[in-house]
Amino acid sequence: MKASSHDEFREFVAMRSTALLRLAVLLTGGDRHGAEDLLQIALMNAYGRWSSIEQPEAYVRQVMYRQQVNRWRLRRHSAETTVPVLPESGTDADAGAESELRIALWAALRRLTKRQRTVVVLRYFEDLPEAEVAALLGCPVGTVRSTAYRSLAKLRALIPELGPEGLAGEQARQLSLTPKGVRG
Repeated sequence: MKASSHDEFREFVAMRSTALLRLAVLLTGGDRHGAEDLLQIALMNAYGRWSSIEQPEAYVRQVMYRQQVNRWRLRRHSAETTVPVLPESGTDADAGAESELRIALWAALRRLTKRQRTVVVLRYFEDLPEAEVAALLGCPVGTVRSTAYRSLAKLRALIPELGPEGLAGEQARQLSLTPKGVRG
C-alpha cells in the first residue's frame, strides 16, 4: 500500500471508528468485545482493498453486516449470552424518561434473537430499505418484513412506551443507544 493510501486509511479510522463501533455494539446486542472484534475484521478487510474501495464507510458497514450474519448462522444452535445492563453516561441529556427508555430498549434488544436484532438494527437504526436488508442477509424481502414485524411486536410488548408506531429511525438515533465510552 502506498504511503498516501495508508495515511487516508488511518484518517478514515480516526474519523469514523467511533460511529462504526456504535453500530457494531448494536449488531452484537451490547457485547462490547464482540463489537470490537466485528469492527476489527471489517477494518482489516477494508485495509487490504483500500485502493479499490470507492465508498469506504459503506464497504466497512457491509462487511460488518455480513460478518454478523455469518456469526448468527454459525452459532444458530448455541445459547445466547446475556450482557449486563450497560451503565449510563450520567449527563443531563440522559436524565428522566429518556434514560429509562434507553435502558429498557437495551434490555429488550438483548432479548431478541440475533436475526431479529440484526433486522431491527439494519431497518430502524441504519434506515436501510427492506430490499437492501434482504440482500445483505441473503433472504427474501418477505422474510425481512415478517422478521421486522415480529421483532417490533416483541419490542412493543417488552416496552409499552414505544406505542403502536414503534421506534422510528430518527427516534432510535436520538436515543443515542451507545454504551459508556462510545460516541460518534
